[in-house]
This record gives sequence, C-alpha cells and structure tokens, in this order.
Amino acid sequence: MNRQRVYKLIVFASGNGSNFEAIVRHIRDENLPLKVTYLLTDNPEAYALERAERLGIPSEILDYKSFDNRDEYNRALLKFLKSLDFDLIVLAGYMRILPPFIVREFWRKIINIHPSLLPAFPGLHAIEKAYKYGVKVTGVTVHYVDEGVDTGPIIMQECVKIEDDDTLETLEEKIHKVEHEIYIKAIKKVLLEN
Repeated sequence: MNRQRVYKLIVFASGNGSNFEAIVRHIRDENLPLKVTYLLTDNPEAYALERAERLGIPSEILDYKSFDNRDEYNRALLKFLKSLDFDLIVLAGYMRILPPFIVREFWRKIINIHPSLLPAFPGLHAIEKAYKYGVKVTGVTVHYVDEGVDTGPIIMQECVKIEDDDTLETLEEKIHKVEHEIYIKAIKKVLLEN
C-alpha cells in the first residue's frame, strides 16, 4: 500500500499568528496531506510563538535585532532554511522583505498573503489605504513571492465588499476572516492540485 506524500510547510510570522493557526487547524480538521513543520519568527515577542507552543509546532526565533545588519540576518535565515526539508514557505504576517538571493534560491516555493486585491494597495497598511480611499470592494490576494513588494504572480484572490456602515475595525475583521479561509485553499492549489 502506497503512503500518501505529506507536504511540509514552514510558516513565517512576525506578530499575532492568526493565519498560522488557521492553516494548522484547517490541515488537522480536513486531514490534509500537509504538515506545518516549523514556525519561524523574527520577533521574540510574537504571539505566534504562544500559538505554536499550544499547537505543538516547533518554532525558531531569528531575532532581527540581534544581528548587526539586514544582510547578516538574511544570511542566517538562508542558512537556517537550507538546513530544513520543506516544500513551501508560507509568509503569514512576516514583516520583512525577503532578499533577492533567498527568493531566487526558493523560487516558486514562497507564497504570501496580502489584504487587498493586488495590484491595488501593495505594501503596508493596505486595509487602511483601501478604506480611506473609499473603494467599494477590496479583498485578499495570495501570490508567489518575487523580488518586488507584492508583485509576484497571483495564485488566488477573493473580494470583500466595503459596506457604507463599515468601520476600519469591521473591515479588518471581514478581511481576516477571508484570509483564514483563502490561504489554505491557495496552499492546496499550489501543492495538491498540480
């Protein structure tokens, strides 16, 4: 009897880690042939670390502040990644831009989630930008990471309507809810539907 291949994921997060936890829960609830093997963070205060401990996922802290410069940090990150066996890097609120040499080393093996319908509102504060700009529809994009900022090939998008009575807070809640559903769909599309 052939055992089904289990695809290994590394999740990068810098803060709360709600997308990280949603991914792990979907994998377990749906009994998917996927496994989050590591949480990596650049922030020793990240709440994602508590989530990882509760979920039984090993974590690694590469504290950005403990390195002399960005290049030193990125070289340590590359060394860590090369020591692991994985199929996909999943950026889930990781607040650092990966350098070109890491993107090239793991081309088409790094995906990111962004809280807008790219190419609209790339970069930081996308939900706030969409809200203040007054658009009627925004959304969530999952894309491959390339050497730009939120410019890689789009894997999947989902729209979120901005209602007249939405506040920034209610819009953020709606966006996060969609993020928690779309990210696992995109991961399945990348790894399981080819």
